[in-house]
Amino acid sequence: MTVFASCASPLGKILLAADDEGLTMLDFSDTNDAAPVPLHHPILQETKHWLDLYFSGRNPEFTPPLHLLGTPFQLEVWRLLLNIPFGKTTTYGALAKEIAQRRGVRCMAAQAVGGAVGRNPVALIVPCHRVIGADGSLTGYASGLDKKAWLMALEGIDLQPPFQPF
Repeated sequence: MTVFASCASPLGKILLAADDEGLTMLDFSDTNDAAPVPLHHPILQETKHWLDLYFSGRNPEFTPPLHLLGTPFQLEVWRLLLNIPFGKTTTYGALAKEIAQRRGVRCMAAQAVGGAVGRNPVALIVPCHRVIGADGSLTGYASGLDKKAWLMALEGIDLQPPFQPF
């Protein structure tokens, strides 16, 4: 059974969903008008603890249980995102190159990786905000580039070129 909750953050309300396997959704809400929904589920409570640590500017150094639902390619990309360290960035192209190497193929389209990154259902914890353009630009973020820049600044990521991937 899937349970839903919401909690406040410095960037507005966050919507959460979890089942018995793990967190299935973490997304920013477009509205802040409703009161937070209580976090009675243990996975949601663990996620809230992660968020409290993160928004205090600290690396939580653990990942709540996740139950990511997507295509095999999306899951492969999201697993790579989990390897991007707190305070570091990478590019869509670097992720595509990593997938191509793992699969033993000559190349993989960065645009395909970008599509999978954009469908990440568990923002923040699966850190899609740490993926930037090859030139260091802040490209694409479902919740808005203003939030992406804020999150990167929270992690101490220098938003000025030259770009230094992890």
